[in-house]
Amino acid sequence: MSLHEEVRTSKAPAPVGPYSQAVKAQGFVFASGQIPLDPETGKPVAGDIEAQTERVLANLRAVLEAGGASFDSVVRTTVYLTDLSLFPRMNVIYAKHFQGKPAPARVTIGAASLPLGVAVEIDAIAQVIKKPARKKRTTQNSVDRKQPKARAKARAR
Repeated sequence: MSLHEEVRTSKAPAPVGPYSQAVKAQGFVFASGQIPLDPETGKPVAGDIEAQTERVLANLRAVLEAGGASFDSVVRTTVYLTDLSLFPRMNVIYAKHFQGKPAPARVTIGAASLPLGVAVEIDAIAQVIKKPARKKRTTQNSVDRKQPKARAKARAR
C-alpha cells in the first residue's frame, strides 16, 4: 500500500512534466504550483495580474477539491511573482479567496521568470477535510441484530 496518492482533475491544467497536480499524504494535499492556464486550451489566459491571479486560484481550488481539501483548509501557500511591484494587486484577489481564519501561512518570492511568460504562480498545502464516501454494507450479522428487536416488539403487542 502506498503512503501517498496522486490527485488529478480535468478542471485544472494537466501537468506538463514529470510531476502531479497534487499528492495526498498523511491527511494533507500538497498542490503543485498553478499558473494561469486555461484547463480546456492549455494556454495562458490573457490579461493583467488580477485576471492571471483569478485563473491561478481557480485552478488551485479545483486541484484542492479533487483531493478532498478547500481554501478554508489551506495551511500554507507560496506565491511566485515575476514583478514584486504587482504584489498589492495580486494580494487583493488572493484575499478574496482566502477569507478563513486563521489565514494560511504564506511565502512570496520574486522570480526572474515563470513558465510561458506568466506573471504569477501559487502552490499550496492543505489539510484533507473530506473523506471518501464509504458504501454502506448490509451483512448477515447486521440483519440478525435487527431481528431480535422486531421479535420483542411483536411479543409486546
